[in-house]
Amino acid sequence: MQTLKGPKGDVAAAELLEELGPTARAIFARYRIPSQDAEDLLQQALVSLLTKQDEVHNPRAWTVGALRNLCRLYWRKRRTVLYEAVDAAILDSVADPARPEQERLDAAHDLQRLLRDLPGRCRSVLDLRYLVGCRPKETARRLGYRDSSIYKITERCLAALSRRLMTGAPRRPGRPATGLPPA
Repeated sequence: MQTLKGPKGDVAAAELLEELGPTARAIFARYRIPSQDAEDLLQQALVSLLTKQDEVHNPRAWTVGALRNLCRLYWRKRRTVLYEAVDAAILDSVADPARPEQERLDAAHDLQRLLRDLPGRCRSVLDLRYLVGCRPKETARRLGYRDSSIYKITERCLAALSRRLMTGAPRRPGRPATGLPPA
């Protein structure tokens, strides 16, 4: 049986797991982690604890913090995958040379209608990306952004566009679609 160093002496890993049960379930419920993924996240936290146990003074507190961070990362990765899928689908629909010209024009027109409801900054970034065909560095140069920040700005704009696509309704006036300040 694996033992861990704790503030009150050595603690068996099984004891720690037993003690963490209700707290871990509450964390997973708060972050709405699917049950099939919750076990994996808990295992990741425990394996990480085992590898760092010499540096950890309070295994329970450390594991709770690690679980919270893993839950945040879980959703961040899921959102990134969604944004990348939306990005790829839009690029395919407006730039695929194998598609008939009329279909590409229709897709571009539909995209322009969607972009109209986004904040000005997002509209500018996504117009250049999809309708003009600029790469990220070119978009940054044209809009006066740093190369290092254009990826994060584009991700936020893709988030706004993804929300717009999922809701199917334009954003309410006066309410920004992203965490970005109005352009």
